[in-house]
Amino acid sequence: MDLVEIAPNAKPPVAKIIDYGKLLYTQAKKEKESRKAQVVIKVKEIKLKPNIDTHDFQTKMKHAREFLLKGNKVRISIMFRGREMLHLDLGQKVVQQFCEDLADIAVVEAPPKLLGRTMTTVLSPSGKRSKPNQAPQESSKKTGESSRA
Repeated sequence: MDLVEIAPNAKPPVAKIIDYGKLLYTQAKKEKESRKAQVVIKVKEIKLKPNIDTHDFQTKMKHAREFLLKGNKVRISIMFRGREMLHLDLGQKVVQQFCEDLADIAVVEAPPKLLGRTMTTVLSPSGKRSKPNQAPQESSKKTGESSRA
C-alpha cells in the first residue's frame, strides 16, 4: 500500500492509500480502451487514365464504393501521359462522371486539381447510412443494363 496523491491542485490536496501498481495498471487499461474507440480514417487511392474503358471504369467505381461504405476516403487520381496533357477536358469528364456516380454515398471534399501530370480529387463518405443496402443493387442494375445494350 502506498500513499498516492490523486489531485495535487485541489485545496487541500487529495491523497489516497492504494496500491500504486494497480493504479498504473488501471490507467493503462483505460488509455488502451480509449485508443480502441478511435476510428482511423484511411485514404484509399483509385488511379485512372483519361481514356479508360467503360468496364474498367465500372470496376474502379465498384472498388471506390466499397471503400466509401467502409468509411474510408477515396482519392481519385487521373494520370496524363504524353499528348494526353493537351486534352485535360477528357480527364475532367472522367472525374465528373466518377463523382456523379458516387454522389449517393459520397461528397466531393476537394475539387479536381492538376498537379504536374496528375489530376486529383478527394471523396469522403457522406454519412448517409440508410442507403448502403440499396447502393450495391443500383450499381448491379446499371452493369446489367450496359451488358444488354
